[in-house]
Amino acid sequence: MSSRKAELLMATVALAWGSSYLMMKVGLTGMGPFNLIALRFGIAFLFMTIAFHKSYRSLTPAIFGRGVIVGIILFLLFTGMVCGVNYTTASTAGFLTSTSVILVPILECILRRRAPERLVVVSTILASIGLFLLTARDGFSLDKGAALCLMGALFYAIYIVVQDRIAKGEDAFLISILQLGVASLLGLLASFLFEAPTLPQSPATWGAVVYLGLICSAYGFVVQPIAQKHAAPERIGLIFSLEPVFSALLSFLFLHEVLAGINYLGGGLIFLAVVLPELIKTPKQTAP
Repeated sequence: MSSRKAELLMATVALAWGSSYLMMKVGLTGMGPFNLIALRFGIAFLFMTIAFHKSYRSLTPAIFGRGVIVGIILFLLFTGMVCGVNYTTASTAGFLTSTSVILVPILECILRRRAPERLVVVSTILASIGLFLLTARDGFSLDKGAALCLMGALFYAIYIVVQDRIAKGEDAFLISILQLGVASLLGLLASFLFEAPTLPQSPATWGAVVYLGLICSAYGFVVQPIAQKHAAPERIGLIFSLEPVFSALLSFLFLHEVLAGINYLGGGLIFLAVVLPELIKTPKQTAP
């Protein structure tokens, strides 16, 4: 698979996750965030296990351990994202969670002990400005929810970097399935500790939860490591910044939410940040 095809595949994942905000509004009706996390990833885990049960033939203690580690990170990033929205404005939560696009290059610089390429820096700055213009519509404030969203963004970036290391192996697909089960189990445990676990009470809520499980979780979190075998983590982070753009577009189409001109400008900057490396190739990148 070429890097361009891998990035296009990741764009479909960003589209799926952008639609998750619409489904979350319905899914959180009558249940707590940990309850939703448990159901969402539980459905995804069961589906993937049934569909690809033969993959478990290659299961080893090492693979299981990696699946547990990635699953814990997955649970922590969703804890920050879902719980943070309950304590702050949606615009502040959207901006802070999406700051993972900034954190990924920083983490890569620390791990590799080298400065990022100038094109990556420019794209990251453009995406950061675009994210602020797109999502910070109701003012910007730091509070308990903002802290949780920052935690989610940090673990989001860690997740991308860790997946880049793990996705290079042949066992990446099985690890992706295991992580879903771990995240679901932790969500269920947290639900029993801090909430009152319940099942969806309406067809609409069930539909939202199933969509989140199959499309946003089973598809998204299993396709990501496959695509990351052929794409740099910095590029993956930038492509993920398309998520709020897709969310805004879907909100316009299905919820009839109209954004201000400055918000559309932000979306345009994010899109430019993602396609810029494709428009401006360095000699090293274009060499055969």
